[in-house]
This record gives sequence, C-alpha cells and structure tokens, in this order.
Amino acid sequence: MIAILKYNSGNTMSVQVALRRLGHDSVVTSDPEILLKSDRVIIPGVGEARSAMSHLRERGLDSLILSLKQPVLGICLGLQLMCSRSEENDTECLGIFDAVVRRFPPDERVPHMGWNNFESLSGTPLLKGLEPDDDLYYVHSYYAELNSDTKAICNYILPFPAAMQRDNFHAVQFHPEKSAEAGARLLKNFLEL
Repeated sequence: MIAILKYNSGNTMSVQVALRRLGHDSVVTSDPEILLKSDRVIIPGVGEARSAMSHLRERGLDSLILSLKQPVLGICLGLQLMCSRSEENDTECLGIFDAVVRRFPPDERVPHMGWNNFESLSGTPLLKGLEPDDDLYYVHSYYAELNSDTKAICNYILPFPAAMQRDNFHAVQFHPEKSAEAGARLLKNFLEL
C-alpha cells in the first residue's frame, strides 16, 4: 500500500492521479497505523513550513515520520520539512537532512516556477534513467542548502539540491507528479525501491 501523508498541506490529488497513471492505488491518510504498515509513504508538496510542522507536531506525526523504515519520498515542501530548519517563519523542521532551507534572494524571478533541468546528478536508484537535460517542474520560493545528502543539483539564481537521500528518506524539490515522462520515471523508481 502507498500512503500519501495528509498534513493540511500538499497537493495530494495530483500525486494520487500520477500514481494511478502508473497503475498503483494509494490512500491519503494521517492515521499512524496505516502509515506504519504502508509499503511506501509520500509527503507531498505545496504549503508553508510553520503551519505544516505545527500540524505534524500536534498529531505526533513528526516523530512517526522519523520512525518510518520503509521508503519515504518528500516532494517540494516535503523535502523542505525533512531539513533541520526553514527560514520560512523561522521553523524548526524534522532534521533528517542537515540543511537549512533559505529564501531565494530577492529577484524578479522568484518564485522559481516552471521547467528546469539538472546541473548534475548522481547514481542513486531514485534517479535511475533520468538525464541531466530532463526537464522537471518546479514551484518554490525557498530552497535547501547544498549538503552531503544532495544527489542532484538544479541551478536557478544559485545551485540547490533538486534531490536528496539519506537511508530510506528520499526527497525532491521539483514536482514529479507534474513533470511528464521524467517525473513518471522518478515515481516508478520510488515504487521499485
């Protein structure tokens, strides 16, 4: 079973539809038992860090996420919540990745919205079959700092992690559910981990 975390943020419907296109059903839930028993957990993107973390903490979902042993995928805001802290309303996050989430410098091109490719990527299984020139869809005003768990780099105003991985925790700043064939490939890779 694939669980999509319900946490008062995120674009759960788009993720469900993308998984359905790949032939997989999923459930949107915040039920701890279902999350613990799921084969895969996805933390979808879209939202604001402080309110998302408050929602997780109020329900004990922050510590539950940290206890998960199955593959977990954070998307956009999901990636940012996996970092140690966010400048967005000075928010303490989950601390899976040792990185601070920062706001892009003031610029007429913020938010980063639209298609962009990789500056570099490593051989992690999540990125299998993806190429540096594959276009992926981004919508964000905040980015994680480059860190030792960075597996792919995108450059928009400055370089930032497009993908990170530590143990069973995987995260992408882009939206694979909106990234056409390359995004479908990444989701398929996640389902095969």
